Amino acid sequence: MNVGLVERATKETSIRVELGPAGRTATRIHTPVGFLDHMLDTIARHAGLGLAVEATGDVHIDFHHTVEDTGLAFGEALEKALGDKRGIRRFGHAYVPLDEALARVVVDLSGRPYFAWEVPFDREMLLVTPEFPFALVEEFFKSVAYRGRLNLHAALLAGRNGHHAAEAITKAFARALRDAIAPSGDGEIASTKGTLA
Repeated sequence: MNVGLVERATKETSIRVELGPAGRTATRIHTPVGFLDHMLDTIARHAGLGLAVEATGDVHIDFHHTVEDTGLAFGEALEKALGDKRGIRRFGHAYVPLDEALARVVVDLSGRPYFAWEVPFDREMLLVTPEFPFALVEEFFKSVAYRGRLNLHAALLAGRNGHHAAEAITKAFARALRDAIAPSGDGEIASTKGTLA
């Protein structure tokens, strides 16, 4: 794994993400959205990544643009860091519980973006925190999947508390990603298709 660096600036947000192996990239996360910081720190720790994120955004409107654009930048930085994906396992999955919540996440670093979100709607899970709607958790991971060009299936198998559900999903994603980026030991690209010339 190399280091992926992405800088993204629009009228709504300004984001810089640097992602690489732990120890090669120091983890420093500063966004104007507290729970987003927590999600990113959780991903870095449980995936074994170094992650530096600096973000500003139009949070006086709402958190949506900042969360979505940070997900897009994270996904793009991940794709850059992985390069041709030679020598990694490519697939990963994890089940993570947090009290009553149980999440399952499966990833395939295939280069083909797809996102599946199997989280039942529950009125008690509308908010992760008083300021952070649960819908933004989905928005973040959808952005990561499409810009990172990975296949990501997330499912909440049990849960009633929005905060617990969001944390379980985030940790499951991180652990699945950790498995997928782990060395395969053969130095090959894990595909029967090969790569385009």
